Parts: sequence; structure tokens; C-alpha cells
Amino acid sequence: MRRVYLIRHGLTEGNRLRRYIGRTDEPLCAAGRAALSAAPLKGIETVYVSPLLRAWETAAILFPHARQIVVDGLREMDFGAFENRSADDMKNDAAYRAWVDGLCEGDCPGGENRRGFVARTVRAFENICAAGGDAPLVIVAHGGTVMALMSELGEPKKDYWAWHVGAGGCLRCALDGGRLLYEGDGFDA
Repeated sequence: MRRVYLIRHGLTEGNRLRRYIGRTDEPLCAAGRAALSAAPLKGIETVYVSPLLRAWETAAILFPHARQIVVDGLREMDFGAFENRSADDMKNDAAYRAWVDGLCEGDCPGGENRRGFVARTVRAFENICAAGGDAPLVIVAHGGTVMALMSELGEPKKDYWAWHVGAGGCLRCALDGGRLLYEGDGFDA
């Protein structure tokens, strides 16, 4: 079985301020860069990344000698009108309250809904896998991207939110017939 590493980008200023950061193309903050160091994986030649700066900066730190392949479908969910705002900023926003009360599954005004986001992310992953190979598959993207893939393809079966991974975190899986068999957090020794 092919090993898969799903990695969330390092910390950004927007993350630190607990804002919804989807399409905003912000870099890692100083603390985010400082928290990352080269991954203990040997021989990684290719890393698939979201087109957003924070993802490819993280990949460059973790895998400094790997070729990065940008995959648009791995980008974070587009939060539309909620973008770059925190829950505290929107506590009196009726559209935001309705979205949260609907378990964040409905449409973000001017953005995506979770169903469409998950479908886009899974399609991107399936396209990456279609290229075949047995080398470890490394993806550096976003927290939402990881949750989308694992909620749809992950084993054991868990809710979207149960697959949350912190900034710079990694889920290690085995790819088995299109399923992502969860093996643990972080890189294997």
C-alpha cells in the first residue's frame, strides 16, 4: 500500500487571530516558519501543494529538495463574505449565525458550501492518485482540505470536524483502493 502524508500548512497571522482564511493568500507568520523544520522523510522527490503561498512555503521548509506540483483543487474552502473575519467579528451577523447553526454545511455568501468543497478536494486527490506510483504521496494544503479528504475517504469513518489537524500538523495514512487508512499523526520514525 502507498503511504500518504496529509500536511496542513504552518501558522499564519490569520490563523493566529482565529480568522476564516480560505482564499486569502497570506504567508506563514514568523512563529509559523520557526515551528517548522525539514521533515524526517528521506527520498521525497515530489510534493503536491495548494496554490496558496502558505502551503508552498510550508512545503519548501519541510521538503527543501522536492519538486512542488501545484494542484488548484487542494486550495482551502472559499469562505466568501466570512473571509478574513473571526467568529467574534461576526457574532451578530445573521448570515454567519445561520451558517454556523446549519453546522457550516450551507453556502457561504459569495463563497462555497462544504459539499462542493469536499467534492472538489476529493476530485483533486483522485486525479493525483490516477498518476499511479508507489512512492509516498505527500500533500501540503490546508486544515479544511485534510478534513474534507478524511471525512470522505478516511477509515475509520469519522465526522468532518473529527479530522481537524493543527497548523503544521500531519496525518499519516495508507492508500488502499481509494480509501485513506489512518495510521497516526506525524511522520513515521
